[in-house]
Amino acid sequence: MTTTPARNPAAADDAALAARALAGDREAFRAIMQGCNQRLFRVARAIVGDDAEAEDVVQEAYVRAFAHLSSFRAEASLASWLTRIAINEARGRLRRRRRLVELDAVERAQSQGAEIIMFPNRPTPEADAARLQIRRLIEEAVDELPEAFRLVFLLREVEECSTEETAVQLGLKPETVKTRLHRARRLMRQALDQKLAASLADAFPFLGPRCARITETVLERLRPAPGWAD
Repeated sequence: MTTTPARNPAAADDAALAARALAGDREAFRAIMQGCNQRLFRVARAIVGDDAEAEDVVQEAYVRAFAHLSSFRAEASLASWLTRIAINEARGRLRRRRRLVELDAVERAQSQGAEIIMFPNRPTPEADAARLQIRRLIEEAVDELPEAFRLVFLLREVEECSTEETAVQLGLKPETVKTRLHRARRLMRQALDQKLAASLADAFPFLGPRCARITETVLERLRPAPGWAD
């Protein structure tokens, strides 16, 4: 007795969406882009290192992909298929600008522990500002990773792709993905440790309005004391 393989619902949805787009359904194109924009932008920016150029890469990737949409076979997800096209477009631009980063330079990096930052549960302007600063530190640290490690880190840790999906999108072996992710984490820990260490001297600031407020409160509490003079 022959058993029919179970269909992948996601693959079926992607195939149907692609078919609608091929038929000229503008909403299908919109749905594809809205579902993939963030991943494609992140991947493109990880390669070219510039927001504006990453946007150009994403736009060009969509144009190229939609021109060849009939070649999409749903063997991988639409997101994976488009990601691969965006990666090729971004790398093509990068080759015209500069040589690819050499990986053996990374071996000189030292591994150090990362700091853990805790935030209060209740939102406050201070907590929001701290989150923004930490986000910028993380983005800077990601930007500083060599491209091969940066792409693996972004897909695995930020986009939460599986090892297998990341390997397919980057044309790597799963073992290579695991190795590069391990090294990327080491470099991220080192970079964040250095950046956070430089900020420790400014931690728990006590200047400005907070300092003035507490000073005045203490002075008011001392005023009734015997011998107090204005």
